[in-house]
Amino acid sequence: MRAYDNKIIFAGPVGAGKTTAIGAISDIAPVTTDARASDMTLNRKDTTTVALDYGVLMLDEATKVHLYGTPGQERFDFMWDILSHGGIGLILLLDNTRANPVKDLQFFLNAFRDMLKVAPLVIGVTKTDVRATPSIETYAALLEKFDMRPPIFEIDARSREDVKKLVLALLFSIDPGLES
Repeated sequence: MRAYDNKIIFAGPVGAGKTTAIGAISDIAPVTTDARASDMTLNRKDTTTVALDYGVLMLDEATKVHLYGTPGQERFDFMWDILSHGGIGLILLLDNTRANPVKDLQFFLNAFRDMLKVAPLVIGVTKTDVRATPSIETYAALLEKFDMRPPIFEIDARSREDVKKLVLALLFSIDPGLES
């Protein structure tokens, strides 16, 4: 039996929950490349991803999904292209407590525009329990201006079930005929 391998990319700004989300859903202990933050990131957290996060999700005996998390800092953007190569889809996590998460959305749509020409997008908005605005409707209205209608969810990146919703929505975007 041949194993089918697939690659999903998790992207978003620093602190959006990429490392946490991969850790929540991975069937292996995730590989992380966290280093002590040495710049403005210190205002948000002590460590930050400097290369990638990696996990694996086994959908069944023959279907393995590789989960790659990108660094959130723009200075590591060279990793975004490297990691997104061959990706079947993008899960964009947005932190609702950041100064301008709508601007973050626009920034990451632009940064991953080449990938999004050939792969679907799903958006997870984190920390809505801390700050409720912008709303999901606000994000959806902005995406509509770009003629995009990806699934958008409020999620807790620590919750396996919430992250599973994102992955399943992405897989259903690729193949609507998939069984649960």
